[in-house]
Amino acid sequence: MKLKQGMVTSKVGRQHVLIPTGEVHFHGVVRSNPTAAFIIEQLKSDTSEEKIVDAMLAEYDAPREQIAQDVHKVIEQLREQGFLDE
Repeated sequence: MKLKQGMVTSKVGRQHVLIPTGEVHFHGVVRSNPTAAFIIEQLKSDTSEEKIVDAMLAEYDAPREQIAQDVHKVIEQLREQGFLDE
């Protein structure tokens, strides 16, 4: 899975944003915290939920179970909005 083509990410000051363009039918900007932004960055290339969890474990000091829950939650939110190619 990965972000659909036309999804633009940016950091504006301390705020992380995701701007859907192109084929995604969403008008607006999605703001995210640093953890969600990290997950979104991983989704710029084809990956899996498990690989994202592994990447987060290398970056953050948290239990695997908690990281896996956080990754799953963010991916489900992106999926619901139609932002992912599966």
